[in-house]
Amino acid sequence: MKSKKGNSKTATGTAAKRARSAPNEKLTRKDYDKELARLHAELVKLQGWVVHKGLKVCVVFEGRDGAGKGGTIKAITERVSPRVFRVVALPAPSDREKSQMYVQRYMQHFPSAGEIVIFDRSWYNRAGVERVMGFCDEAQARKFLQAVPLVEKAMVESGILLLKYWLEVSPEEQTRRLEERINDGRKIWKLSPMDLKSYSRWFDYSRARDEMFAATDTGFAPWYVAKSDDKRRARLNIIAHLLGKIPYEQAPREKVDLPKRQKAGGYKEPKYRFKLVDERY
Repeated sequence: MKSKKGNSKTATGTAAKRARSAPNEKLTRKDYDKELARLHAELVKLQGWVVHKGLKVCVVFEGRDGAGKGGTIKAITERVSPRVFRVVALPAPSDREKSQMYVQRYMQHFPSAGEIVIFDRSWYNRAGVERVMGFCDEAQARKFLQAVPLVEKAMVESGILLLKYWLEVSPEEQTRRLEERINDGRKIWKLSPMDLKSYSRWFDYSRARDEMFAATDTGFAPWYVAKSDDKRRARLNIIAHLLGKIPYEQAPREKVDLPKRQKAGGYKEPKYRFKLVDERY
């Protein structure tokens, strides 16, 4: 048993080493899964520490359509508790929300103690899609860019750990991914009419991104850019970076043992004709 455990650790370490080296080489599914499993264990440890210390963490994901935001968020959250890691993906604002202060509808989703809130797109919609696609005018966009650093400074000063990620995808890879959505019945739901309109506005989005960075890449809330043409490496890089930006330790916990089950005490399974699911597989 001892030697098997040692071999497992060696295999995991080798997978991690391969994942970190030779970035131009394709990362195998096996190596990706091994390194992701290791990072998942660290995310669970982080989760325990956030709850134990009552930390408030806010993570923002932005990027062009097809950059890999959804897949990255799924990789982060698939092994942790949704009560601690809360994902926020807001729909288009209602008429009532349109009348509010712009960031107001996002504020109600900010983290409380013991929470990590992940925004799948955020208040930065105003600096990106709303600006490029004409849902706000230039004056509104510029006013937003002037105001948002003040909002984020207030967030940070209130004790929120704010991390902002921009996933950068090349035009060629974006084209490949959007075409894949058209031809894959599992992914067609990801392709909205807005995605198609946005696709032709590549350089308008580039200009909007550049102005957004210039105005909001601050010392207290910087932007972190991840190259995402290789989805697997991007996910691992972002998770590792996130773990490195939040100091954490193993939270104290009691040893858990399963208790003994109660005795039947005369209970018998009922002779009830349950409506069973067909066993097709």
